[in-house]
Amino acid sequence: MTRPATAYGYLAARLAQAVFVLWAAYTLSFVILYILPSDPISIMLNQGDGLADPAQVAALRAAYHLDQPLPVQYAIALGHALTLDLGNSIQTGQSVAGMLAQAAPATAALALCALVAALVLGVLLALAASNTQTPRLRQLLHSLPSLGVCLPTFWIGLLLLQWLSFGVPLFPAMGNEGWRSLVLPAATLAVPTAATVAQVLLRSLEGVWRQPFIHALRAKGLTRVRLLLGHVLPNAAIPLLTMAGLIMGNLLAGSVVTETVFSREGIGRLAQSAVAVKDIPVVQGVVVLAATVFVLVNLAVDLAYPLLDARITRQRGRALA
Repeated sequence: MTRPATAYGYLAARLAQAVFVLWAAYTLSFVILYILPSDPISIMLNQGDGLADPAQVAALRAAYHLDQPLPVQYAIALGHALTLDLGNSIQTGQSVAGMLAQAAPATAALALCALVAALVLGVLLALAASNTQTPRLRQLLHSLPSLGVCLPTFWIGLLLLQWLSFGVPLFPAMGNEGWRSLVLPAATLAVPTAATVAQVLLRSLEGVWRQPFIHALRAKGLTRVRLLLGHVLPNAAIPLLTMAGLIMGNLLAGSVVTETVFSREGIGRLAQSAVAVKDIPVVQGVVVLAATVFVLVNLAVDLAYPLLDARITRQRGRALA
């Protein structure tokens, strides 16, 4: 089989897998929501002082196809999703696509800031732990990533609130106004992500330093700094690329807790409030958006990895020549 045919086959397989993941996420969220015993129409109508009128409940259930058998409801919902029609919120009547578009920028800004901070902190911690010669300090730095991974996101958020908002009022405790309101939520998300980055990179650095091509380059007279920046770090960073989807998934999942703790408007807060009232179209819209981001990131990594890996392999070959 020719190389182009192999490449096209690989691409087709990855695209098919991406479509399957999207379908599975949508279907699973649909099933879980309909297993829950509460009725979204009754929840909406009973939010006032009186009880819901049965005729009104029946009319709204018919309008949202909730009076149909479950397979029919699923077929209707899936058909709308395939045409990018996410429907309207049961609670507010607003377009789900519009609600997502309104909430997404705040979550995207939070996730981007947290990702940058996590990469900087994680890489610096891994480099410090890998290059420190003092045994006790080295042991301490090696233990920090494991500690960071174990810390609950909500606990980090509450601690930062108490310390840097209520104790020393440097940053606002809640809201979406200005860059200062991003600092504590981004730090809350960044800590466990940075710990994961440091864990993976530290193990990878230690493995690359033991590779034969590194010994060959050292024998040719390259300094430790040149080896680290030019050869060790680029090779050690490859496992981080493969974890891009997992990191993005953690950031999206963590945004639910973080936006709730800091009372920020965003996708996470929207999902939390929608689940609380069983607003099915909104929850499924959030699931579709999150799954799409996860799939696109993983697809980009899958397509970029063979190119990057081939380049690294050529560099190793030249070093050993």
